[in-house]
Amino acid sequence: MTTTPAAPPLPAGVPDGVWIAGTGRPASGGGTFEVVNPATGDVLHRVADATVADADAAMTAAAAAAGEWAATPPRQRAEILRRAYEAVTARAEDFALVMTLEMGKTLAESRGEVAYGAEFLRWFAEEAVRIGGRTTTAPAGTGEILVTKEPVGMCLAVTPWNFPLAMGTRKIGPALAAGCTMIVKPSEDTPLTMLLLAQVFADAGLPDGVLSVLPTTASKEVVAAIMADQRLRKVSFTGSTGVGRSLVEQSAEQLLRTSMELGGNAPFIVFDDADLDAALDGAMAAKMRNGGEACTAANRIYVHNSARHDFTRRLVERVAAMTVGPGWADGVDLGAIINERQLSTIESLVDDAVSGGARVLVGGRRDDGPGFFYQPTVIDSLPAGARIRTEEIFGPVAAVVGFDTEDEAIDLANGTPYGLASYFYTTSLARTQRVASRIEAGMVGVNRGVISDAAAPFGGIKHSGFGSEGGSEGIEEYLNTKYIALPPNGG
Repeated sequence: MTTTPAAPPLPAGVPDGVWIAGTGRPASGGGTFEVVNPATGDVLHRVADATVADADAAMTAAAAAAGEWAATPPRQRAEILRRAYEAVTARAEDFALVMTLEMGKTLAESRGEVAYGAEFLRWFAEEAVRIGGRTTTAPAGTGEILVTKEPVGMCLAVTPWNFPLAMGTRKIGPALAAGCTMIVKPSEDTPLTMLLLAQVFADAGLPDGVLSVLPTTASKEVVAAIMADQRLRKVSFTGSTGVGRSLVEQSAEQLLRTSMELGGNAPFIVFDDADLDAALDGAMAAKMRNGGEACTAANRIYVHNSARHDFTRRLVERVAAMTVGPGWADGVDLGAIINERQLSTIESLVDDAVSGGARVLVGGRRDDGPGFFYQPTVIDSLPAGARIRTEEIFGPVAAVVGFDTEDEAIDLANGTPYGLASYFYTTSLARTQRVASRIEAGMVGVNRGVISDAAAPFGGIKHSGFGSEGGSEGIEEYLNTKYIALPPNGG
């Protein structure tokens, strides 16, 4: 690991209170909690610790704003989103530094997320004025069928720590474009990014109460209180399958609309006809992007046995060349893991594989010293029962497994309850068509290691959840369909 240079200070003006009715303020109980810099283990900042009373205040503010915001012309909503996009872009360095300090990723990764996260605001600014409907004559001639779209209503978004800006804008953008109000409960590990975004929206002219942000260490209680409130109409969650399952169960009481972007276990398949140079580039992107802490990260790398030795050797060379250190330091390729809990999970998965006979080809250990760091790792000879085959790694560990036939590769790829992202490399058009149709996943990357795009639907199947974020599909998650039966000929 590189020598740790002193951490830069937080940018000026980052809010640290609960954000309700267009302003930051202390939590109702006056409590705060510590946000830790994962690269040093030191306290980065203290943030207001929202309570159930704050949740009720946010709901009341959202309810007060809901009617007027839903009636706001789409163009006006679009212009606010566009101004927010421009403001985030203008403050890209502030957002990038905040994310690096509270989440641990490198500044290069953070800058990439700012561009990606801001794009959801621009995309949905454009979608706001394209909310459609239709009118047709009833086939029997008995009247006119008018179909309109209306905002779902008040929404709750629960966002994770790994992409603290983009996971918020991907939900806030379509909700505001559709005319919904929203309360965001960010991860307690990374609340500062979302609070800064709330300030940006206020500066962009978003009416008070339309967006609230509730950082809290009492997540279960705060979220449960909001979901039990009859004024809420939708919940959107990104996170683990276990928590998502619990939220779906809670949502049944109020029959809430739900969008669930849950765990992943992405396969990365390299067929015998693949361009190995391109596949290596793709594997590095799909595995090591964001330090592997992504639900779309390649969890299982399957390589045809005719190419496995060469591919693995070259992958080890590239992984061994990566520099680990604090994300703000020059020349760092891989930043810190979010916290000790996640670091221990990665360590446990690798140790389990090794105890069953897997070989560590490079890395395979945590770094001593301050902060939470794990060496970029490649392992092979994975035993059939290794947990790493079935559990999400969420860290910089590439596990390579060989295969012999196309059918075997597809069976391995689909042999999981998850179905979020998947990747494969081939130069055959026929194989592309066959494999893409047989892979059980909501998203398939063909000869690409990075597939996320604000203009494309993002979502999974099976235990990876349901609903789409991004694309023209994303705004539909925040709209109700209404059928109006009109008499024939306007009579």
